[in-house]
Amino acid sequence: MVHLTSIPKEDELRDGLDLSDSTALKAVHLQLANDQDHFTTSVYGSRFAAADLPRHEMPDEEMPKEVAYRMIKDELSLDGNPLLNLASFVTTFMEEEAEKLMTEALPKNFIDYEEYPQTADIQNRCVSMIGRLFNAPVKDAEASSAVGTSSVGSSEAIMLAVLAMKKRWKNKRVAEGKPYDKPNLIMSSAVQVCWEKATRYFEVEEKFVYCTPERYVIDPKETVDLVDENTIGICCILGTTYTGEYEDVKAVNDLLVERGLNTPIHVDAASGGFVVPFVVPDLEWDFRLENVVSINVSGHKYGLVYPGVGWVVWRSAEYLPQELVFNINYLGADQASFTLNFSKGASQVIGQYYQLIRLGKHGYRAIMSNLTRTADYLADSLAALGFIIMSKKSGQGLPLVAFRLKEDPDRNYDEFALAHQLRVRGWIVPAYTMAPKTEGLKMLRIVVREDFSRNRCDGLISDIRSCQGILEQMDKESIKKQQEFIHKQHVVSGKASHNHPKYRKEKHSLQGKTGKTHSIC
Repeated sequence: MVHLTSIPKEDELRDGLDLSDSTALKAVHLQLANDQDHFTTSVYGSRFAAADLPRHEMPDEEMPKEVAYRMIKDELSLDGNPLLNLASFVTTFMEEEAEKLMTEALPKNFIDYEEYPQTADIQNRCVSMIGRLFNAPVKDAEASSAVGTSSVGSSEAIMLAVLAMKKRWKNKRVAEGKPYDKPNLIMSSAVQVCWEKATRYFEVEEKFVYCTPERYVIDPKETVDLVDENTIGICCILGTTYTGEYEDVKAVNDLLVERGLNTPIHVDAASGGFVVPFVVPDLEWDFRLENVVSINVSGHKYGLVYPGVGWVVWRSAEYLPQELVFNINYLGADQASFTLNFSKGASQVIGQYYQLIRLGKHGYRAIMSNLTRTADYLADSLAALGFIIMSKKSGQGLPLVAFRLKEDPDRNYDEFALAHQLRVRGWIVPAYTMAPKTEGLKMLRIVVREDFSRNRCDGLISDIRSCQGILEQMDKESIKKQQEFIHKQHVVSGKASHNHPKYRKEKHSLQGKTGKTHSIC
């Protein structure tokens, strides 16, 4: 996600330091060296180490490469440890050989098919493998060939899928002589924010199927009941970001078929697309269902590639209108292109191909099986500590654990206080307010990724127990003061100053309207 930031005015650039008493400051510098060094000592003996890094304006002079590297590296050391970031699905480990290939591909502009035709072919191989993984109808001689493309991530893939659904619906309405000014899309209130962006950017009405305190996914009947002549499609999520539960795509599909509706289904398999085929291969959610017309998946989540790469596949060319596709000629042949982005690096696509052929189906199955076992172990351990487990076990959902505290009027802390206390130990375990109409339900979520070993899991469980013990010894006022301090000093959102005042406290999103907080992907 790209964040908007405001450009500070000149009078806002002062860092708050009071330099009014300059005489005293000058005195402490009288005996200090002031040579214009040429970086003949160590990095920290150079003049650059005694000066602020540029923040708002490009410097007039250059600096040695070793100094630039060290200064930036030192600043980045203040970031959190990716291995302890249990909020994100995004891959934090790849083998050294994969990293070498990706580094060697950094100069390549992926979109330059003429210059890098082999890289383009590698993308096509990935699309073919992923399409077959999702049971694209490649064996049907009469069916049009399935098509797909890479993207920067699932957000772009979803934008492309929504564009395709809207254009196809509009073409049909125009051919029938009917109005086409009120398209709508049906989806869960637990969708990731990119779905809200897609509907707003492309002027599509949102029809939400709301979660309840007992149900965190769409209800199939309620979903299909919302379908009308202006519905461009239905979004079903293969692994919601809150609890990891798989929505019942087959039930939605079967209800549509039963009622004679040909409403398209798009499956948002951003997280589950590389999990379900290996852990529960018999679950029907993909192109085996006749109304599923498109699927997106994130390569940088359980596809095991560093960010950002995503994929989108259509059942056949019939579901991707021709007027959305552009042809780029290279070496005398046309290359079809459907993308919101143009120039982008080739590294992530190459990283995806490495993982697909390096691991194969057996390797992916072994990794996803281990993640499922670790998630089940963590869920059982948290249940033993008295937490209510909200996520599914044994492969019925993503390898994550969503949990909350039991109701206790005498307890002085909530899920957010526990998340803040864990932050002191280095763990990033996010707390959320659940989707709207769940009575303000609070929850925590731990994502189990490839590098989250059983040993690290035991360390986390021990720290959760210790943090609970600390919080239970504190009174309500002390907990409140500690949360305020941690939020202000340790949590970036508490120190954020880059948001332009015009864009704060918007009221058009689910978060703005209901107070729902979007879970991290």
